[in-house]
Amino acid sequence: MFSLPGSSRSDRRRISESGFATKREAEDAEARRRVEEQQKLELAKAGAGVAAKPPTTLSQLLNEFFAQHVDENLAPKTVERYHEQADYLHQDLLSMTIIEITPLHLHREWVRLLKCGGHARKDRTPRPLSAKTVRNIAGVLSSAFARAIRWGLISTNPVTNSEPPRVKKHYGIALTPAQQEMVFETASGPWCMPIFLEVCAGTGARRGEVLALRWADVRDGRATFARSLSQTKQGLEFKGTKSERPRVVKLPESALTALEVHRRHQDEFRRQFGPDYQGGDLIFSNPDGSPLMPDSVSTAVSLLFRRLKLPKGASLHSLRHTHTSHLLADGVPLPVVSARLGHSSVRVTAEIYSVACKPKRRKPHTST
Repeated sequence: MFSLPGSSRSDRRRISESGFATKREAEDAEARRRVEEQQKLELAKAGAGVAAKPPTTLSQLLNEFFAQHVDENLAPKTVERYHEQADYLHQDLLSMTIIEITPLHLHREWVRLLKCGGHARKDRTPRPLSAKTVRNIAGVLSSAFARAIRWGLISTNPVTNSEPPRVKKHYGIALTPAQQEMVFETASGPWCMPIFLEVCAGTGARRGEVLALRWADVRDGRATFARSLSQTKQGLEFKGTKSERPRVVKLPESALTALEVHRRHQDEFRRQFGPDYQGGDLIFSNPDGSPLMPDSVSTAVSLLFRRLKLPKGASLHSLRHTHTSHLLADGVPLPVVSARLGHSSVRVTAEIYSVACKPKRRKPHTST
C-alpha cells in the first residue's frame, strides 16, 4: 500500500486496517457486501431451507453448489475465482434444465467462449478467452455436476465428454544466478522489495507465505511457514498455507544477513510512527506496519522483470521455480524438495517439474 496524496493519517490508517489500497476500493467492497447480504436474505425468504425444492436449471444448480460447497469450504481466493469463471457462462445455457444439458451443448459453449467469451476492459467489446480459462470454467461446471450426481439429481456428468480445450503444458522460467543477482540489486517498489525477493528466492516459498511471515516465525536460521496472506475483492486475509501444514525451511546465510539489516530499518519506522505503527510483527510490510497488497507486489515485480528485459513470461513465481530447479539440478532428493515447497505430495512436485526430474539419456556407444 502507498500513501494517498491529500489523505489524512487517520484515513490512511483506516484504509490500511481494512486491507484496501484506497478509500474508494473499501467503499465499493462494502457496497458489494451489502448487495450480497441482501441477495442471501432474499434467497432465504424464497424458501431455500431444508424442505426447499431441489435445483432444476443450471443457474439454480450453480447457486446451490456455491452455497452448499464452494462458499463454505474453499479458500476466499478460490471462491472468488469460481464465481468469476461461472459469470462467463451464457444465459441460454444457465436457463436450461440440468437433465437436458448434453456434452454437445457444453462443447458449443466452449467454442463460443474461445471465440468471444470475454470482453475488452476499455470498450467492453467481445474478445476470445484463453484455452486455460475455458478449461477452468469447464472444471467449475464439472464440479457442480459431480455434486448434482452426489445429490441424486442426475446420473451422469455431461462435462466428461464435452471436449473442453486442451492447454499446452507451461514450463516455468528459471533465472540464472546472474539474473537473480541483478533482480536483487535493482529491485524497486515497496521499500522492502530487495530482501523480500531474496527470501522468496532463497526459500522457494509462495508469495502469500512470505508476505505473512512474522519475526517470531524466524528462529535459529530457519523460517516457519504456517500461514499465508490472501487478497480478494473483499480485502486481505491471513489463512493457512495451501497444504494446511506448517513447514520449516532453512534460510541462506545471505538472506539472514540481509534480514538483520532490514530489521534495523523497520525499527526506525516503528519509532517514527510511534503509536500509529500497526502491530502484527510482520517482516514485510508498509512503513506503518500494515500488510502489503500481494497483487501490487506481483505487479511491481513483473514491471521490474520487463524493465530488466528478462525472458518473456518471467514473474515473481519464477523465483520459486528457479529455487526448485537449482535444488533438483544439485541432486536434492525429490521428497526433500517437495517438503520444502509445501506440496501436498511428491507426485505433485514430480508432475510440475517433470522435465527437470527426467534423467538425461546417454548416447548409445558406437565402436569405430
